[in-house]
Amino acid sequence: MAHLLHTPFIPSSSSSAALRRSSASSGTRRPPVSPGVVRAKIREIFMPALSSTMTEGKIVSWVKSEGDKLSKGESVVVVESDKADMDVETFYDGYLAAIMVDEGGVAAVGAPIALLAENEDEIEQAKSKAQSPSSASSSASSSPAPAAAPAVEAQSDKAPVKAAAAAAPAVASTHPASEGGKRVVASPYAKKLAKELKVELGRIVGTGPLGRIVAKDVEAFAASGAAAAAAPAAAAAPAAAKSGSGVELGSVVPFTTMQSAVSRNMVESLGVPTFRVGYTITTDALDALYKKIKSKGVTMTALLAKATALALVKHPVVNSSCRDGNSFTYNSSINIAIAVATEGGLITPVLQDADKVDVYTLSRKWKELVDKARAKQLQPHEYSTGTFTLSNLGMFGVDRFDAILPPGTGAIMAVGSSQPTVVATKDGRIGMKNQMQVNVTADHRVIYGADLAQFLQTLSQIIEDPKDLTF
Repeated sequence: MAHLLHTPFIPSSSSSAALRRSSASSGTRRPPVSPGVVRAKIREIFMPALSSTMTEGKIVSWVKSEGDKLSKGESVVVVESDKADMDVETFYDGYLAAIMVDEGGVAAVGAPIALLAENEDEIEQAKSKAQSPSSASSSASSSPAPAAAPAVEAQSDKAPVKAAAAAAPAVASTHPASEGGKRVVASPYAKKLAKELKVELGRIVGTGPLGRIVAKDVEAFAASGAAAAAAPAAAAAPAAAKSGSGVELGSVVPFTTMQSAVSRNMVESLGVPTFRVGYTITTDALDALYKKIKSKGVTMTALLAKATALALVKHPVVNSSCRDGNSFTYNSSINIAIAVATEGGLITPVLQDADKVDVYTLSRKWKELVDKARAKQLQPHEYSTGTFTLSNLGMFGVDRFDAILPPGTGAIMAVGSSQPTVVATKDGRIGMKNQMQVNVTADHRVIYGADLAQFLQTLSQIIEDPKDLTF
């Protein structure tokens, strides 16, 4: 569900003057009018808080242009929070009078990003307000220039060089996470617009943050024609040293909003005293079950999440969390967060109530969450409500690794690959079994060694005899 823009009233000069005239013409002294009842006509649109951890947001694209009429509940802007791109709706009717933070700009939560006029007569007044020194300084502080800007400013005494530097992003802006150009990175509105205009996104050069294609790029490409747009781009593309993966060597790439959030969380996690416990689990029975029900859409991720949730039912302390250092909470729900690598960084979609949902439904839900995560369309409750985290690198052949504890949770389990292993059987003979290594990192303020050992024993029993996973 899209979020709403908070837009408090700003009393306009005309309404304030009218109030003064009304007060002066009256023979009797009236009590002062409360600011809450002033009928203002210009509102500031603030950067909304789209998640509990969001401190700033980036404008991906403006769905509406200056002068457009807006209706309550209509999408106005697409904002990149620390986890997802989200369409943001207006809470009021009016006109988008002035945009104060352009596409690609960053603003702190609560900072003004645009002005909303109640009627057309107030649009010019709103634009004047947006261009006033106070508004300009506020906007400048909330939306810093891209990293390349200082280099351009340093060449200000050389007009030709400055012009060339300014033109470069428009023709050679390959997103660093676009897998060498194989995957198109575009804002949700740009994708929608491209479909409407029947434009191929792969032929458009993005001018948004880190080369992202935004709405104005699609419109410009459609207006100029595919052939005219493609030729100059190919001719002007600068030669750059690139690795085999398409990464520009020697380049400095600023963090995306998501990467910044991950960085803050990882630094915060250093303040939590943690310890780790490893365990070897035989997976022959789980592998056989997976082969049997894979055709029904069941994923190994869903099976592991279900097994983990059932083990947590018997060991609630491992599903607990400590946030203030003075107490801990036995979480009432078992929500399994699972780490997913996306183009912008790492995110953990959540399978809620995994102990109560059957594995078939979990698999369908997981596929939906992964698709939304990679499209940056997860809602806050779909990534911020985890009580226990899984990080699985087994699909890459990794046999063991340690995971960093996410802040606000009690434990995270790192899952390695299942590999054929020579083992001694109970009768003293040599046999072959598939085994995987799991390592759990836990908050030692709440969870102790014996707690994890007992939890891992239970998990091992469930995986080695997985008959309960399909019920």
